[in-house]
Amino acid sequence: MPDTQLDLLGNLQRSHMCGTLRASDAGQTVTLMGWVNRRRDLGNLIFIDLRDRTGLVQIVFDKETDPALHEKAGNVRSEYVLAAVGKVKKRDAATVNKNVPTGEIEIVAEELRLLNDSKTPPFSPGEQAIANEELRLKYRYIDMRRPEMQANIELRAKVSLAIRKELASRGFLEIETPFMTRSTPEGARDYLVPSRVYPGSFYALPQSPQLFKQILMISGFDKYFQIVRCFRDEDLRADRQPEFTQIDLETSFPSQDRVFEVVEGFLVAAFREAGVELKPPFPRMRYDDAIRKFGVDKPDMRLPEIADVREAFTEENLNALTLDPLLPVVAVRIPKVGELSRKERDDNKQLFALKSGAKVIDDLKRLEKTFPDAVTKLRALAEAEADDLLLMIAGEPPQDHSSVGMRKAAEAVYAAAGQVRLALAQQYKDKHRAFTKTGTANDYRFLWVTDFPMFEYDDREGRWNAAHHPFTSPHEEDFGKLLSDPGAVRALAYDIVLNGTELGSGSIRIHRQDIQKQIFNALGMSDEEARSRFGFFLEALEYGTPPHGGIALGLDRIVMILAGVDSLREVIPFPKTAKAVDLMVDAPTPVSPAQLKELGIMVKS
Repeated sequence: MPDTQLDLLGNLQRSHMCGTLRASDAGQTVTLMGWVNRRRDLGNLIFIDLRDRTGLVQIVFDKETDPALHEKAGNVRSEYVLAAVGKVKKRDAATVNKNVPTGEIEIVAEELRLLNDSKTPPFSPGEQAIANEELRLKYRYIDMRRPEMQANIELRAKVSLAIRKELASRGFLEIETPFMTRSTPEGARDYLVPSRVYPGSFYALPQSPQLFKQILMISGFDKYFQIVRCFRDEDLRADRQPEFTQIDLETSFPSQDRVFEVVEGFLVAAFREAGVELKPPFPRMRYDDAIRKFGVDKPDMRLPEIADVREAFTEENLNALTLDPLLPVVAVRIPKVGELSRKERDDNKQLFALKSGAKVIDDLKRLEKTFPDAVTKLRALAEAEADDLLLMIAGEPPQDHSSVGMRKAAEAVYAAAGQVRLALAQQYKDKHRAFTKTGTANDYRFLWVTDFPMFEYDDREGRWNAAHHPFTSPHEEDFGKLLSDPGAVRALAYDIVLNGTELGSGSIRIHRQDIQKQIFNALGMSDEEARSRFGFFLEALEYGTPPHGGIALGLDRIVMILAGVDSLREVIPFPKTAKAVDLMVDAPTPVSPAQLKELGIMVKS
């Protein structure tokens, strides 16, 4: 405790926020409340920078004017909570601080109340960067006092509100769905909640409201949305948390174009809150084209496409290089990087784990000595400038020459090229500067990816799985291939991608039970197994289900990109670490034997 007794607030009421005061307020008497960001004692003058979520302002205590008030200010330390009354005064030109919005004025103190003291914090909210993230998360309540975190959380609130307003203006109803539901297979592990009333039975936290939002369409609520928490027990990374927030929506009688229009509308509203004017409609690309041009289904459009350079080489050229002439030959171009040294090329090989069967040729000068005409054509086909980094990726002869084996080998070449492209783009971003913000809408390259495969084959299990989820509708013209050629069936599924990050996925759903049964059969699922997993939903399909479709976008990822940060933890108030631990509240933790006994649970070590 300081020498000065702590003051009660009494009838004092805050009249202004610290960061909102300007030169036009000069002469006003104001009441401010906030935290001490910094105190400077110059003898007869004490300066206190008072901070709240709007910013900070300098308060002056003059010993000659009020010795008692000056003495009281001398007891103040960082992060003390104060209330101050004073008059707004313009600073002299020589003392103006151009680094802060309130730098033209200061507050001449007339009254000071010490509302609470503070221990010396483990770090100062005034620090520009705090390297120890674990310390930040343990003392999250101090970390969130930092201006950067205040701005991120405020941006999140504004973006959420803008999305709500836009969807409401289009007639969407915000409807909540349960957090405690039944466990259904959706790709990731469920978080389970044991039932005390029904020992041995469990609820599951929802990975998404997928089935509930479809049932809302069956219920006649033709336009639903929700900004909702979802839970997935999966390995974490910078853009993934165990609990996350989705912008979830569903609509009845939709076309794919209609879903796109709605999403583009609320993204325009959301980005406007960050001062960015987007220009819809966003471009579209089929999945097959995305793989062929970018080697990945979430293309970053800020860099050149992968170039098809197969025609630069004769079959004899490729055989001499131990490359299969029947597989793709492509080039990756990274602008303005220049020629690499031998050491740089060796180091780069560690940047990407290539798919087996793909071969990278990163020394074109050496290749040019043997095949000069081919390399000249390659450079022309790739539209390479003299200072561009250029690599070639092709396929080695596969062991399996069947149609399935060759298709997989071709996919491996494109996937390797996509990995090389992204790895080198990150490695040399300071040279090509394609990722550098310009302050325009061109910083945000959106893309709709459409016509995803309906199924993907699991080599380990020897079966087909739903690539999206089993309630996605196939293209009508592909129905006949469901059992004969599942790999060729296209889904009415789509992703919205921004700068190489998948923001969300959606689809037009299956609304007829007979088609849903065919999909389950294609997945090798018996009627009995389907009923045991999705019985309540299959029954609902029997009662006049309308055509419907929707999408879910990650709110956390949208705000992360708008805030210009590299981790979701910077835009979520109380996040988990990469090991799924909440350091502030020390969770998860064991519970008492009595609680476990009441739930009928025994924990094995």
